[in-house]
Amino acid sequence: MLVEIPNIERVFHIPEPWYIDRCQFDEKLKKLDVYLKFRKGALFACSGCGAEAQPVKDIANDDQVWRHLNFAEYPIYIHAEHPRTTCSECNRILRVQVPWAIKSRAGFTLHFDAWIMAMAKEMTMSAISRFVNETDKRLWRILHHYVDHAIAVKDLSHVTAISTDETSAKRGHDYITIFMDPKKRNVIHVTQGKDATTWKACKEHLEAHGGDAEKVTEVCMDMSPAFIKGATENFPNASITYDKFHVIKSTNEAVDEVRRTESKRTDELKNTRYIWLKNENNLTQAQKETLDKLKDCELDTAKAYRMRLILQEAYRYPASIAPSVMKDWISWGLRCRLEPMVEVAKMLKRHYDGVVRWFTSNLNNGLLEGINSLFQAAKRKARGYRSYKNMIAIVYLLAGKLDFSVKN
Repeated sequence: MLVEIPNIERVFHIPEPWYIDRCQFDEKLKKLDVYLKFRKGALFACSGCGAEAQPVKDIANDDQVWRHLNFAEYPIYIHAEHPRTTCSECNRILRVQVPWAIKSRAGFTLHFDAWIMAMAKEMTMSAISRFVNETDKRLWRILHHYVDHAIAVKDLSHVTAISTDETSAKRGHDYITIFMDPKKRNVIHVTQGKDATTWKACKEHLEAHGGDAEKVTEVCMDMSPAFIKGATENFPNASITYDKFHVIKSTNEAVDEVRRTESKRTDELKNTRYIWLKNENNLTQAQKETLDKLKDCELDTAKAYRMRLILQEAYRYPASIAPSVMKDWISWGLRCRLEPMVEVAKMLKRHYDGVVRWFTSNLNNGLLEGINSLFQAAKRKARGYRSYKNMIAIVYLLAGKLDFSVKN
């Protein structure tokens, strides 16, 4: 079945000197095949050295096919005779680089690639695979090509601060570590693991893209000994800020530990876990009423809860007095006789300089926590990813602010 449409080349994004010789719809396979030729006497650039206006020597024997966008609901396959040129500059006989695809044998057109990349930000690759009727293995290759190239040409010469956090990659103890530029608010490096070597990998990546580890003056992270070691060794000029969200999270965990211990002997605390962990403005009316009855009583849990609120409030003090307020809280915590809260106070005392550095740097990992949530949601939707390479590519795609418009 032949289809005749005026200016059909524009419909399929086919530029001169190429033209559509014929279109054929296969009713059985439900696909549209588009056959291209090039105009007699056309000149092409050498695909090796780029020299312009090279004459065609011959046509390669094997027919090339590229998957294109759908026409209505039907997939389009572009077939083209493939000319070769003998270059007068470099003296090589090479296939012409076709304008609708990145590589002569890539199998997909640029417009199809763009379609996949757009969908990959919103859908799992398995869902895209079913939608376009291509194997997800081939589609992952498209994603990796563009992500890898965008990373390769990324300029990191401006980076002077880094925030980092790890996130679970698989069940168990498999992690990836994400490094972010808090000023530009984008991911600059992602690597497997969560030990000190991740910082070395970050430094090498930074310096391979125009950055300078000596110019990094601020880093923000949790209190992991491995992270502290890695940051100190690889970014010696950087002051360390310990993420306030991790400080509050540790305090919340301590409050919950106090509650668990006390609830074994106090019926009033049964079914109240989330009342103590949430901020008051996030509670339901019933939860607020329960909290109002309990928060000012003599329960250990109530005391730990009040300590947590005061520590949170300390982060709102001006930098001129906040460090002394933090010291007072640490002294209180060390004397409070609630072992989980004592441990939090000891932790803050050990890492005091990095904790109060927040009042100067104002760095935190709030944005990273958001990225982690995005990645974990995507991972759950995809029911996991097959490899670390795929996981890392998805993080870059979601939060790397990569420029896919750069010619590649």
